Amino acid sequence: MQQVLTIETRGQALYEFTGDAKNFVKKQEVETGLLTLFVRHTSCSLLIQENADPEVQVDMKEFFSRLVPSSDHPSMSWITHTYEGPDDMPAHIKSALLPVSLSIPIINGSLGLGTWQGIYLFEHRNMPHRRNVILHIL
Repeated sequence: MQQVLTIETRGQALYEFTGDAKNFVKKQEVETGLLTLFVRHTSCSLLIQENADPEVQVDMKEFFSRLVPSSDHPSMSWITHTYEGPDDMPAHIKSALLPVSLSIPIINGSLGLGTWQGIYLFEHRNMPHRRNVILHIL
């Protein structure tokens, strides 16, 4: 009961994949258990966040951009890892602050998410990437 989900990103943003996770759980026909998710990269994260108002995702992206600005920002002049671009080391810092794995209970064959909760990959790099998320049921 495992699958690798590939998520195509188009730059820094939150990419919802709740539907993919729900479909995976439904296909496994498991009544109770635990869905674990793990992203196999060091410059993006996984989040459970509100999915009703898209302004939440915009504000989350803006908050983390202000918290950890690009390495060409004067406040980040201390960064030494810069050869992969000014967004690379800040992306590593953001992924160190945010989760790279999640656990969600399966209750009566469905994910135990709240009404407004969605599952997101939070891309921290500017360029498009193909991100792999492992979904696994225990």
